[in-house]
Amino acid sequence: MIRILKNNLILFYLLIPVFLNAHGVTTGDQGYIQEINGVNFVPFMYLGAKHMVTGYDHLLFLVGVIFFLYRLNDIVIYVSLFAVGHSSTLLLGVFADIHVNAFIIDAIIGLSVVYKALDNMGAFQQWFGVQPNTKISTLIFGLFHGFGLAAKIIEFDMDSNGLFTNLISFNIGVEIGQLLALSAILILISYWRKQPSFLIYAYSTNIVLMISGFILTGYQLFEYFNSL
Repeated sequence: MIRILKNNLILFYLLIPVFLNAHGVTTGDQGYIQEINGVNFVPFMYLGAKHMVTGYDHLLFLVGVIFFLYRLNDIVIYVSLFAVGHSSTLLLGVFADIHVNAFIIDAIIGLSVVYKALDNMGAFQQWFGVQPNTKISTLIFGLFHGFGLAAKIIEFDMDSNGLFTNLISFNIGVEIGQLLALSAILILISYWRKQPSFLIYAYSTNIVLMISGFILTGYQLFEYFNSL
């Protein structure tokens, strides 16, 4: 067990720089978003797909969600709940001009990864004798994930001309990116599940997932207090 944890932690520390840049928008994309005017359906769809594929906080949470899901119907239900939450608060946050501190939201997103890892390890059942409703929690954390990006988009002060259509196309892109990323994750996990190492490494993998969430949360809280 010690050797397994050591190997996973080595991989985790190599990926820390990647994790800390999760959920961000590149400088080039920021400039593009701020300068465009009118409906730009395809470019925003591309940006949405790019955000999802490179949004490591989203992907970590989704890995946790599908880690022990074997039936395709269950995967579709959980991923759909996450998508509904993410899409609805993205639109609501931007159009209602809801100003929420991005660092705090991203810290909660980090905690969503921690929560899902603990859930996969059966921690809540062991500690409290209660199993939280996983579908409801997936939807709720999806809402926070959507607010995370909405907070960043509001900061860009986008042109109102064509804003609704652009955000719809962005959401479509997010779903396309999510489908692509999820397909790759499912292929890898499905193959891994057939190997004896899956049962050996499953618990320690979720420990690494939990640590990743704590690192993301700690980083965002540090940035929040540093910005005061």
